[in-house]
Amino acid sequence: MTTRRATRQIHVGSVAVGGGAPVSVQSMTTTKTADVDGTLAQIYALSGAGADIVRVTCNDVAAAQGLAEMIPRSPVPIVADIHFQYRLALAAVEAGVAGLRLNPGNIRKESHIKAVAAAASAAGIPIRVGVNAGSLDKDILAAHGGPVPEALVESALKEIRYLEEVGFHDIKISVKHSDVPSMVAAYRLLADTVEYPLHLGVTEAGPPPGGLIKSVAGIASLLLDGIGDTIRFSLTADPVEEAKAGRSLLEYLGLRERQGLDLIACPSCGRAEVDVIGVVERAKAALEDAGLPIQVAVMGCVVNGPGEAREADIGIAAGRGKGHLFIKGEVVRVVPEGLMVEALVEEAQRLVDEGVEARLAARDITAADLAEETRLELIGVQGDANATAERRAAVADVAEGTGERDR
Repeated sequence: MTTRRATRQIHVGSVAVGGGAPVSVQSMTTTKTADVDGTLAQIYALSGAGADIVRVTCNDVAAAQGLAEMIPRSPVPIVADIHFQYRLALAAVEAGVAGLRLNPGNIRKESHIKAVAAAASAAGIPIRVGVNAGSLDKDILAAHGGPVPEALVESALKEIRYLEEVGFHDIKISVKHSDVPSMVAAYRLLADTVEYPLHLGVTEAGPPPGGLIKSVAGIASLLLDGIGDTIRFSLTADPVEEAKAGRSLLEYLGLRERQGLDLIACPSCGRAEVDVIGVVERAKAALEDAGLPIQVAVMGCVVNGPGEAREADIGIAAGRGKGHLFIKGEVVRVVPEGLMVEALVEEAQRLVDEGVEARLAARDITAADLAEETRLELIGVQGDANATAERRAAVADVAEGTGERDR
């Protein structure tokens, strides 16, 4: 595992950020904040999809009043997103938010920034300095000739100085760019410059699938370098998709404990005797409905499937009209092909309830032999795609006489 960058730790409500805390997932509501019930419904949906922190716009007095009403009812900490009007930041603090996000390109008066910092300090809440490439101060933009990584970092450092001058240090920072290489470069430069926790994101990433690809490319690159303490996928889509994607990414990278399904599957090939794509779609739907937090493999043939997917918690491989169900690479049951998905879901539920050892102990002792017979039968019909026997023989031929050293 990559060593994570050491940072100061802050708290957004009950969620620790930085200082070795688990990387957290954020998203933002798309409702009108004054619509308290509608916004709360979306916050609950985001929480259920894996969001640890939710940001809500505070763009007018009605929004600030809505915050005051919804904060006691929210399942996760709420951060107020502030643009232009510093008094709305003060109102959001009064409403009881767990944090503020300020854009240095929008609130520029030093006295206003320091007034917000004083209020946040008194309330014991953090501030995110949220720099965006599209809203940089015109002087910084002119000095650098464009929204280059150095310009984003300079904007963040300028804002941080204002906060530090009044003794405020509960800070996290983001330097978001819609261009992935620029975003990555900006965060790497920032990580070498400050010890504050960093909030990662590719801004204005767009709709899926492109927005997902860009977000993963930028965020994962940094996380694998140990950089990043909290993340957001900024997608043009239902924000629930942002939370799901962020949570899944952290699980795939081993940065958060698995809470959802991890379905791995072969891409299919001419050797497959079933419609792999169709089986995978059916299995995915059924397993997601069951809500099982495990890794499941669906493989198109029994020749290599159980071995290639032996690290999966459970899986199934097709062959000669049958489904060969395996746990940790060991075949435990053989079922008719038409019952593959049902058997997989049933056994997966038992695995979660009873554990690996119990399910291996309950295996059908004839299943492994039947799977091996089927595997050999398929190799006889289709041939060994990996040509294992021939390759081993060829290696042995080449290696003969290796006991004799070159003179």
